[in-house]
Amino acid sequence: MKEVTLCLPLTEHQPPAVLLGLKKRGFGQGKYVGFGGKIEAGETVEEATVREMEEEAGLRVTVEDLKPAGWLAFYFPSRPEWDHLVNVYQIRRWQGEPQETEEMRPQWFAIDAIPYAAMWDDARSWLPFVLSGQAIHGVFWYNDDLVTVAAMELTVEALEASKSTT
Repeated sequence: MKEVTLCLPLTEHQPPAVLLGLKKRGFGQGKYVGFGGKIEAGETVEEATVREMEEEAGLRVTVEDLKPAGWLAFYFPSRPEWDHLVNVYQIRRWQGEPQETEEMRPQWFAIDAIPYAAMWDDARSWLPFVLSGQAIHGVFWYNDDLVTVAAMELTVEALEASKSTT
């Protein structure tokens, strides 16, 4: 199982918004997703998250800017090489403006206008909790179609009580 990162930039202005990226290539192509990816050799999960934010969205953040928001495990029984453990973070501070990259096209969405139909099927189950300031711990099993969730286990807690998943 691959360990990866996921980061969700959130605004504090009204109305609140989240930055998602339209994945232009690779795993999840054509879907709106958070920013993140693989952890390189010698990196901590947090360092990988900081690097991925700059590579995928042009935003500069520090490890101190990251707020752990839980973890998610994904299983694809018909394609086990897709199985992964995701460390989820929020950020509310960064430097720079979102920029399109070779991999992602960033776009702001109001919290009440998330494009769930254009995201992975699991997002509608856990993302509202993270956006409302809660932490999640979830396991999702996908059907053989690799598109729809077959089963899930999800726990939610106050974000302040969550711990880093590293």
